[in-house]
Amino acid sequence: MTHAHAHAHQATPVADTQGTTLARTPLHVLHSHLAERLGETARAWLDQALDEAAAHPGAHGPISVWELRLAEAGRRCGPEHADAARILILHAAHADTAALTRVYTQGTAAERRAVLHALPHLVPGPEALPLVEDALRTNDTRLLAAAVGPYAARHLDAHQWRHAVLKCLFTGVPVAEVADLDRRAHADAELARMLGDYAAERTAAGRPVPEDLHRALTLTDPTATPPAPAADHGHSGADGTHGKES
Repeated sequence: MTHAHAHAHQATPVADTQGTTLARTPLHVLHSHLAERLGETARAWLDQALDEAAAHPGAHGPISVWELRLAEAGRRCGPEHADAARILILHAAHADTAALTRVYTQGTAAERRAVLHALPHLVPGPEALPLVEDALRTNDTRLLAAAVGPYAARHLDAHQWRHAVLKCLFTGVPVAEVADLDRRAHADAELARMLGDYAAERTAAGRPVPEDLHRALTLTDPTATPPAPAADHGHSGADGTHGKES
């Protein structure tokens, strides 16, 4: 990405800068989105951070300069723009799975979120799945929402993916956050059974069945028209291939 010219791009609206929209948005669009919304000081800080990351990728000493910038992003860009800024910094630094794992393990919840959002932009294969699996063990709803993005849709096996959908329902994460839900849920009889069991448990306990559960259950219907193959979301960088297992 050429930082000097990114400001001139017309940004596509980024509807939700906290949900998995971040992982589905091309990087040049994220940059343009920030360039239009950040103040002059914050924009200058971001461009300097991206230049530093590109000039000194990888680790240098105990902590690399771009990792320090990740920690500063919330203060410099504001919490509503920090996730997008961190994704751009990780990409500029060419962060590989080892670097992403280090940031995830040592970082704040916000930095962990940014790593999860960055995975489809940076890691073509399944080697970063342990980070997704770790996030899926938490009850942090924003972390869970970041974990069920396009990277999980491509690489989680069927068993793990079904349990991720159930975890969203348990914790109140909207199933709209689950990337590629319509494709992976289609004709999935085991997911339908799990959803039905959960609905029955709630009904027996006198609790309402979430609307999202009905929505997900409808998607498992084998008689419905199968969804078209998911088009890529226009990611820049290493995207890999869509996992087809379900």
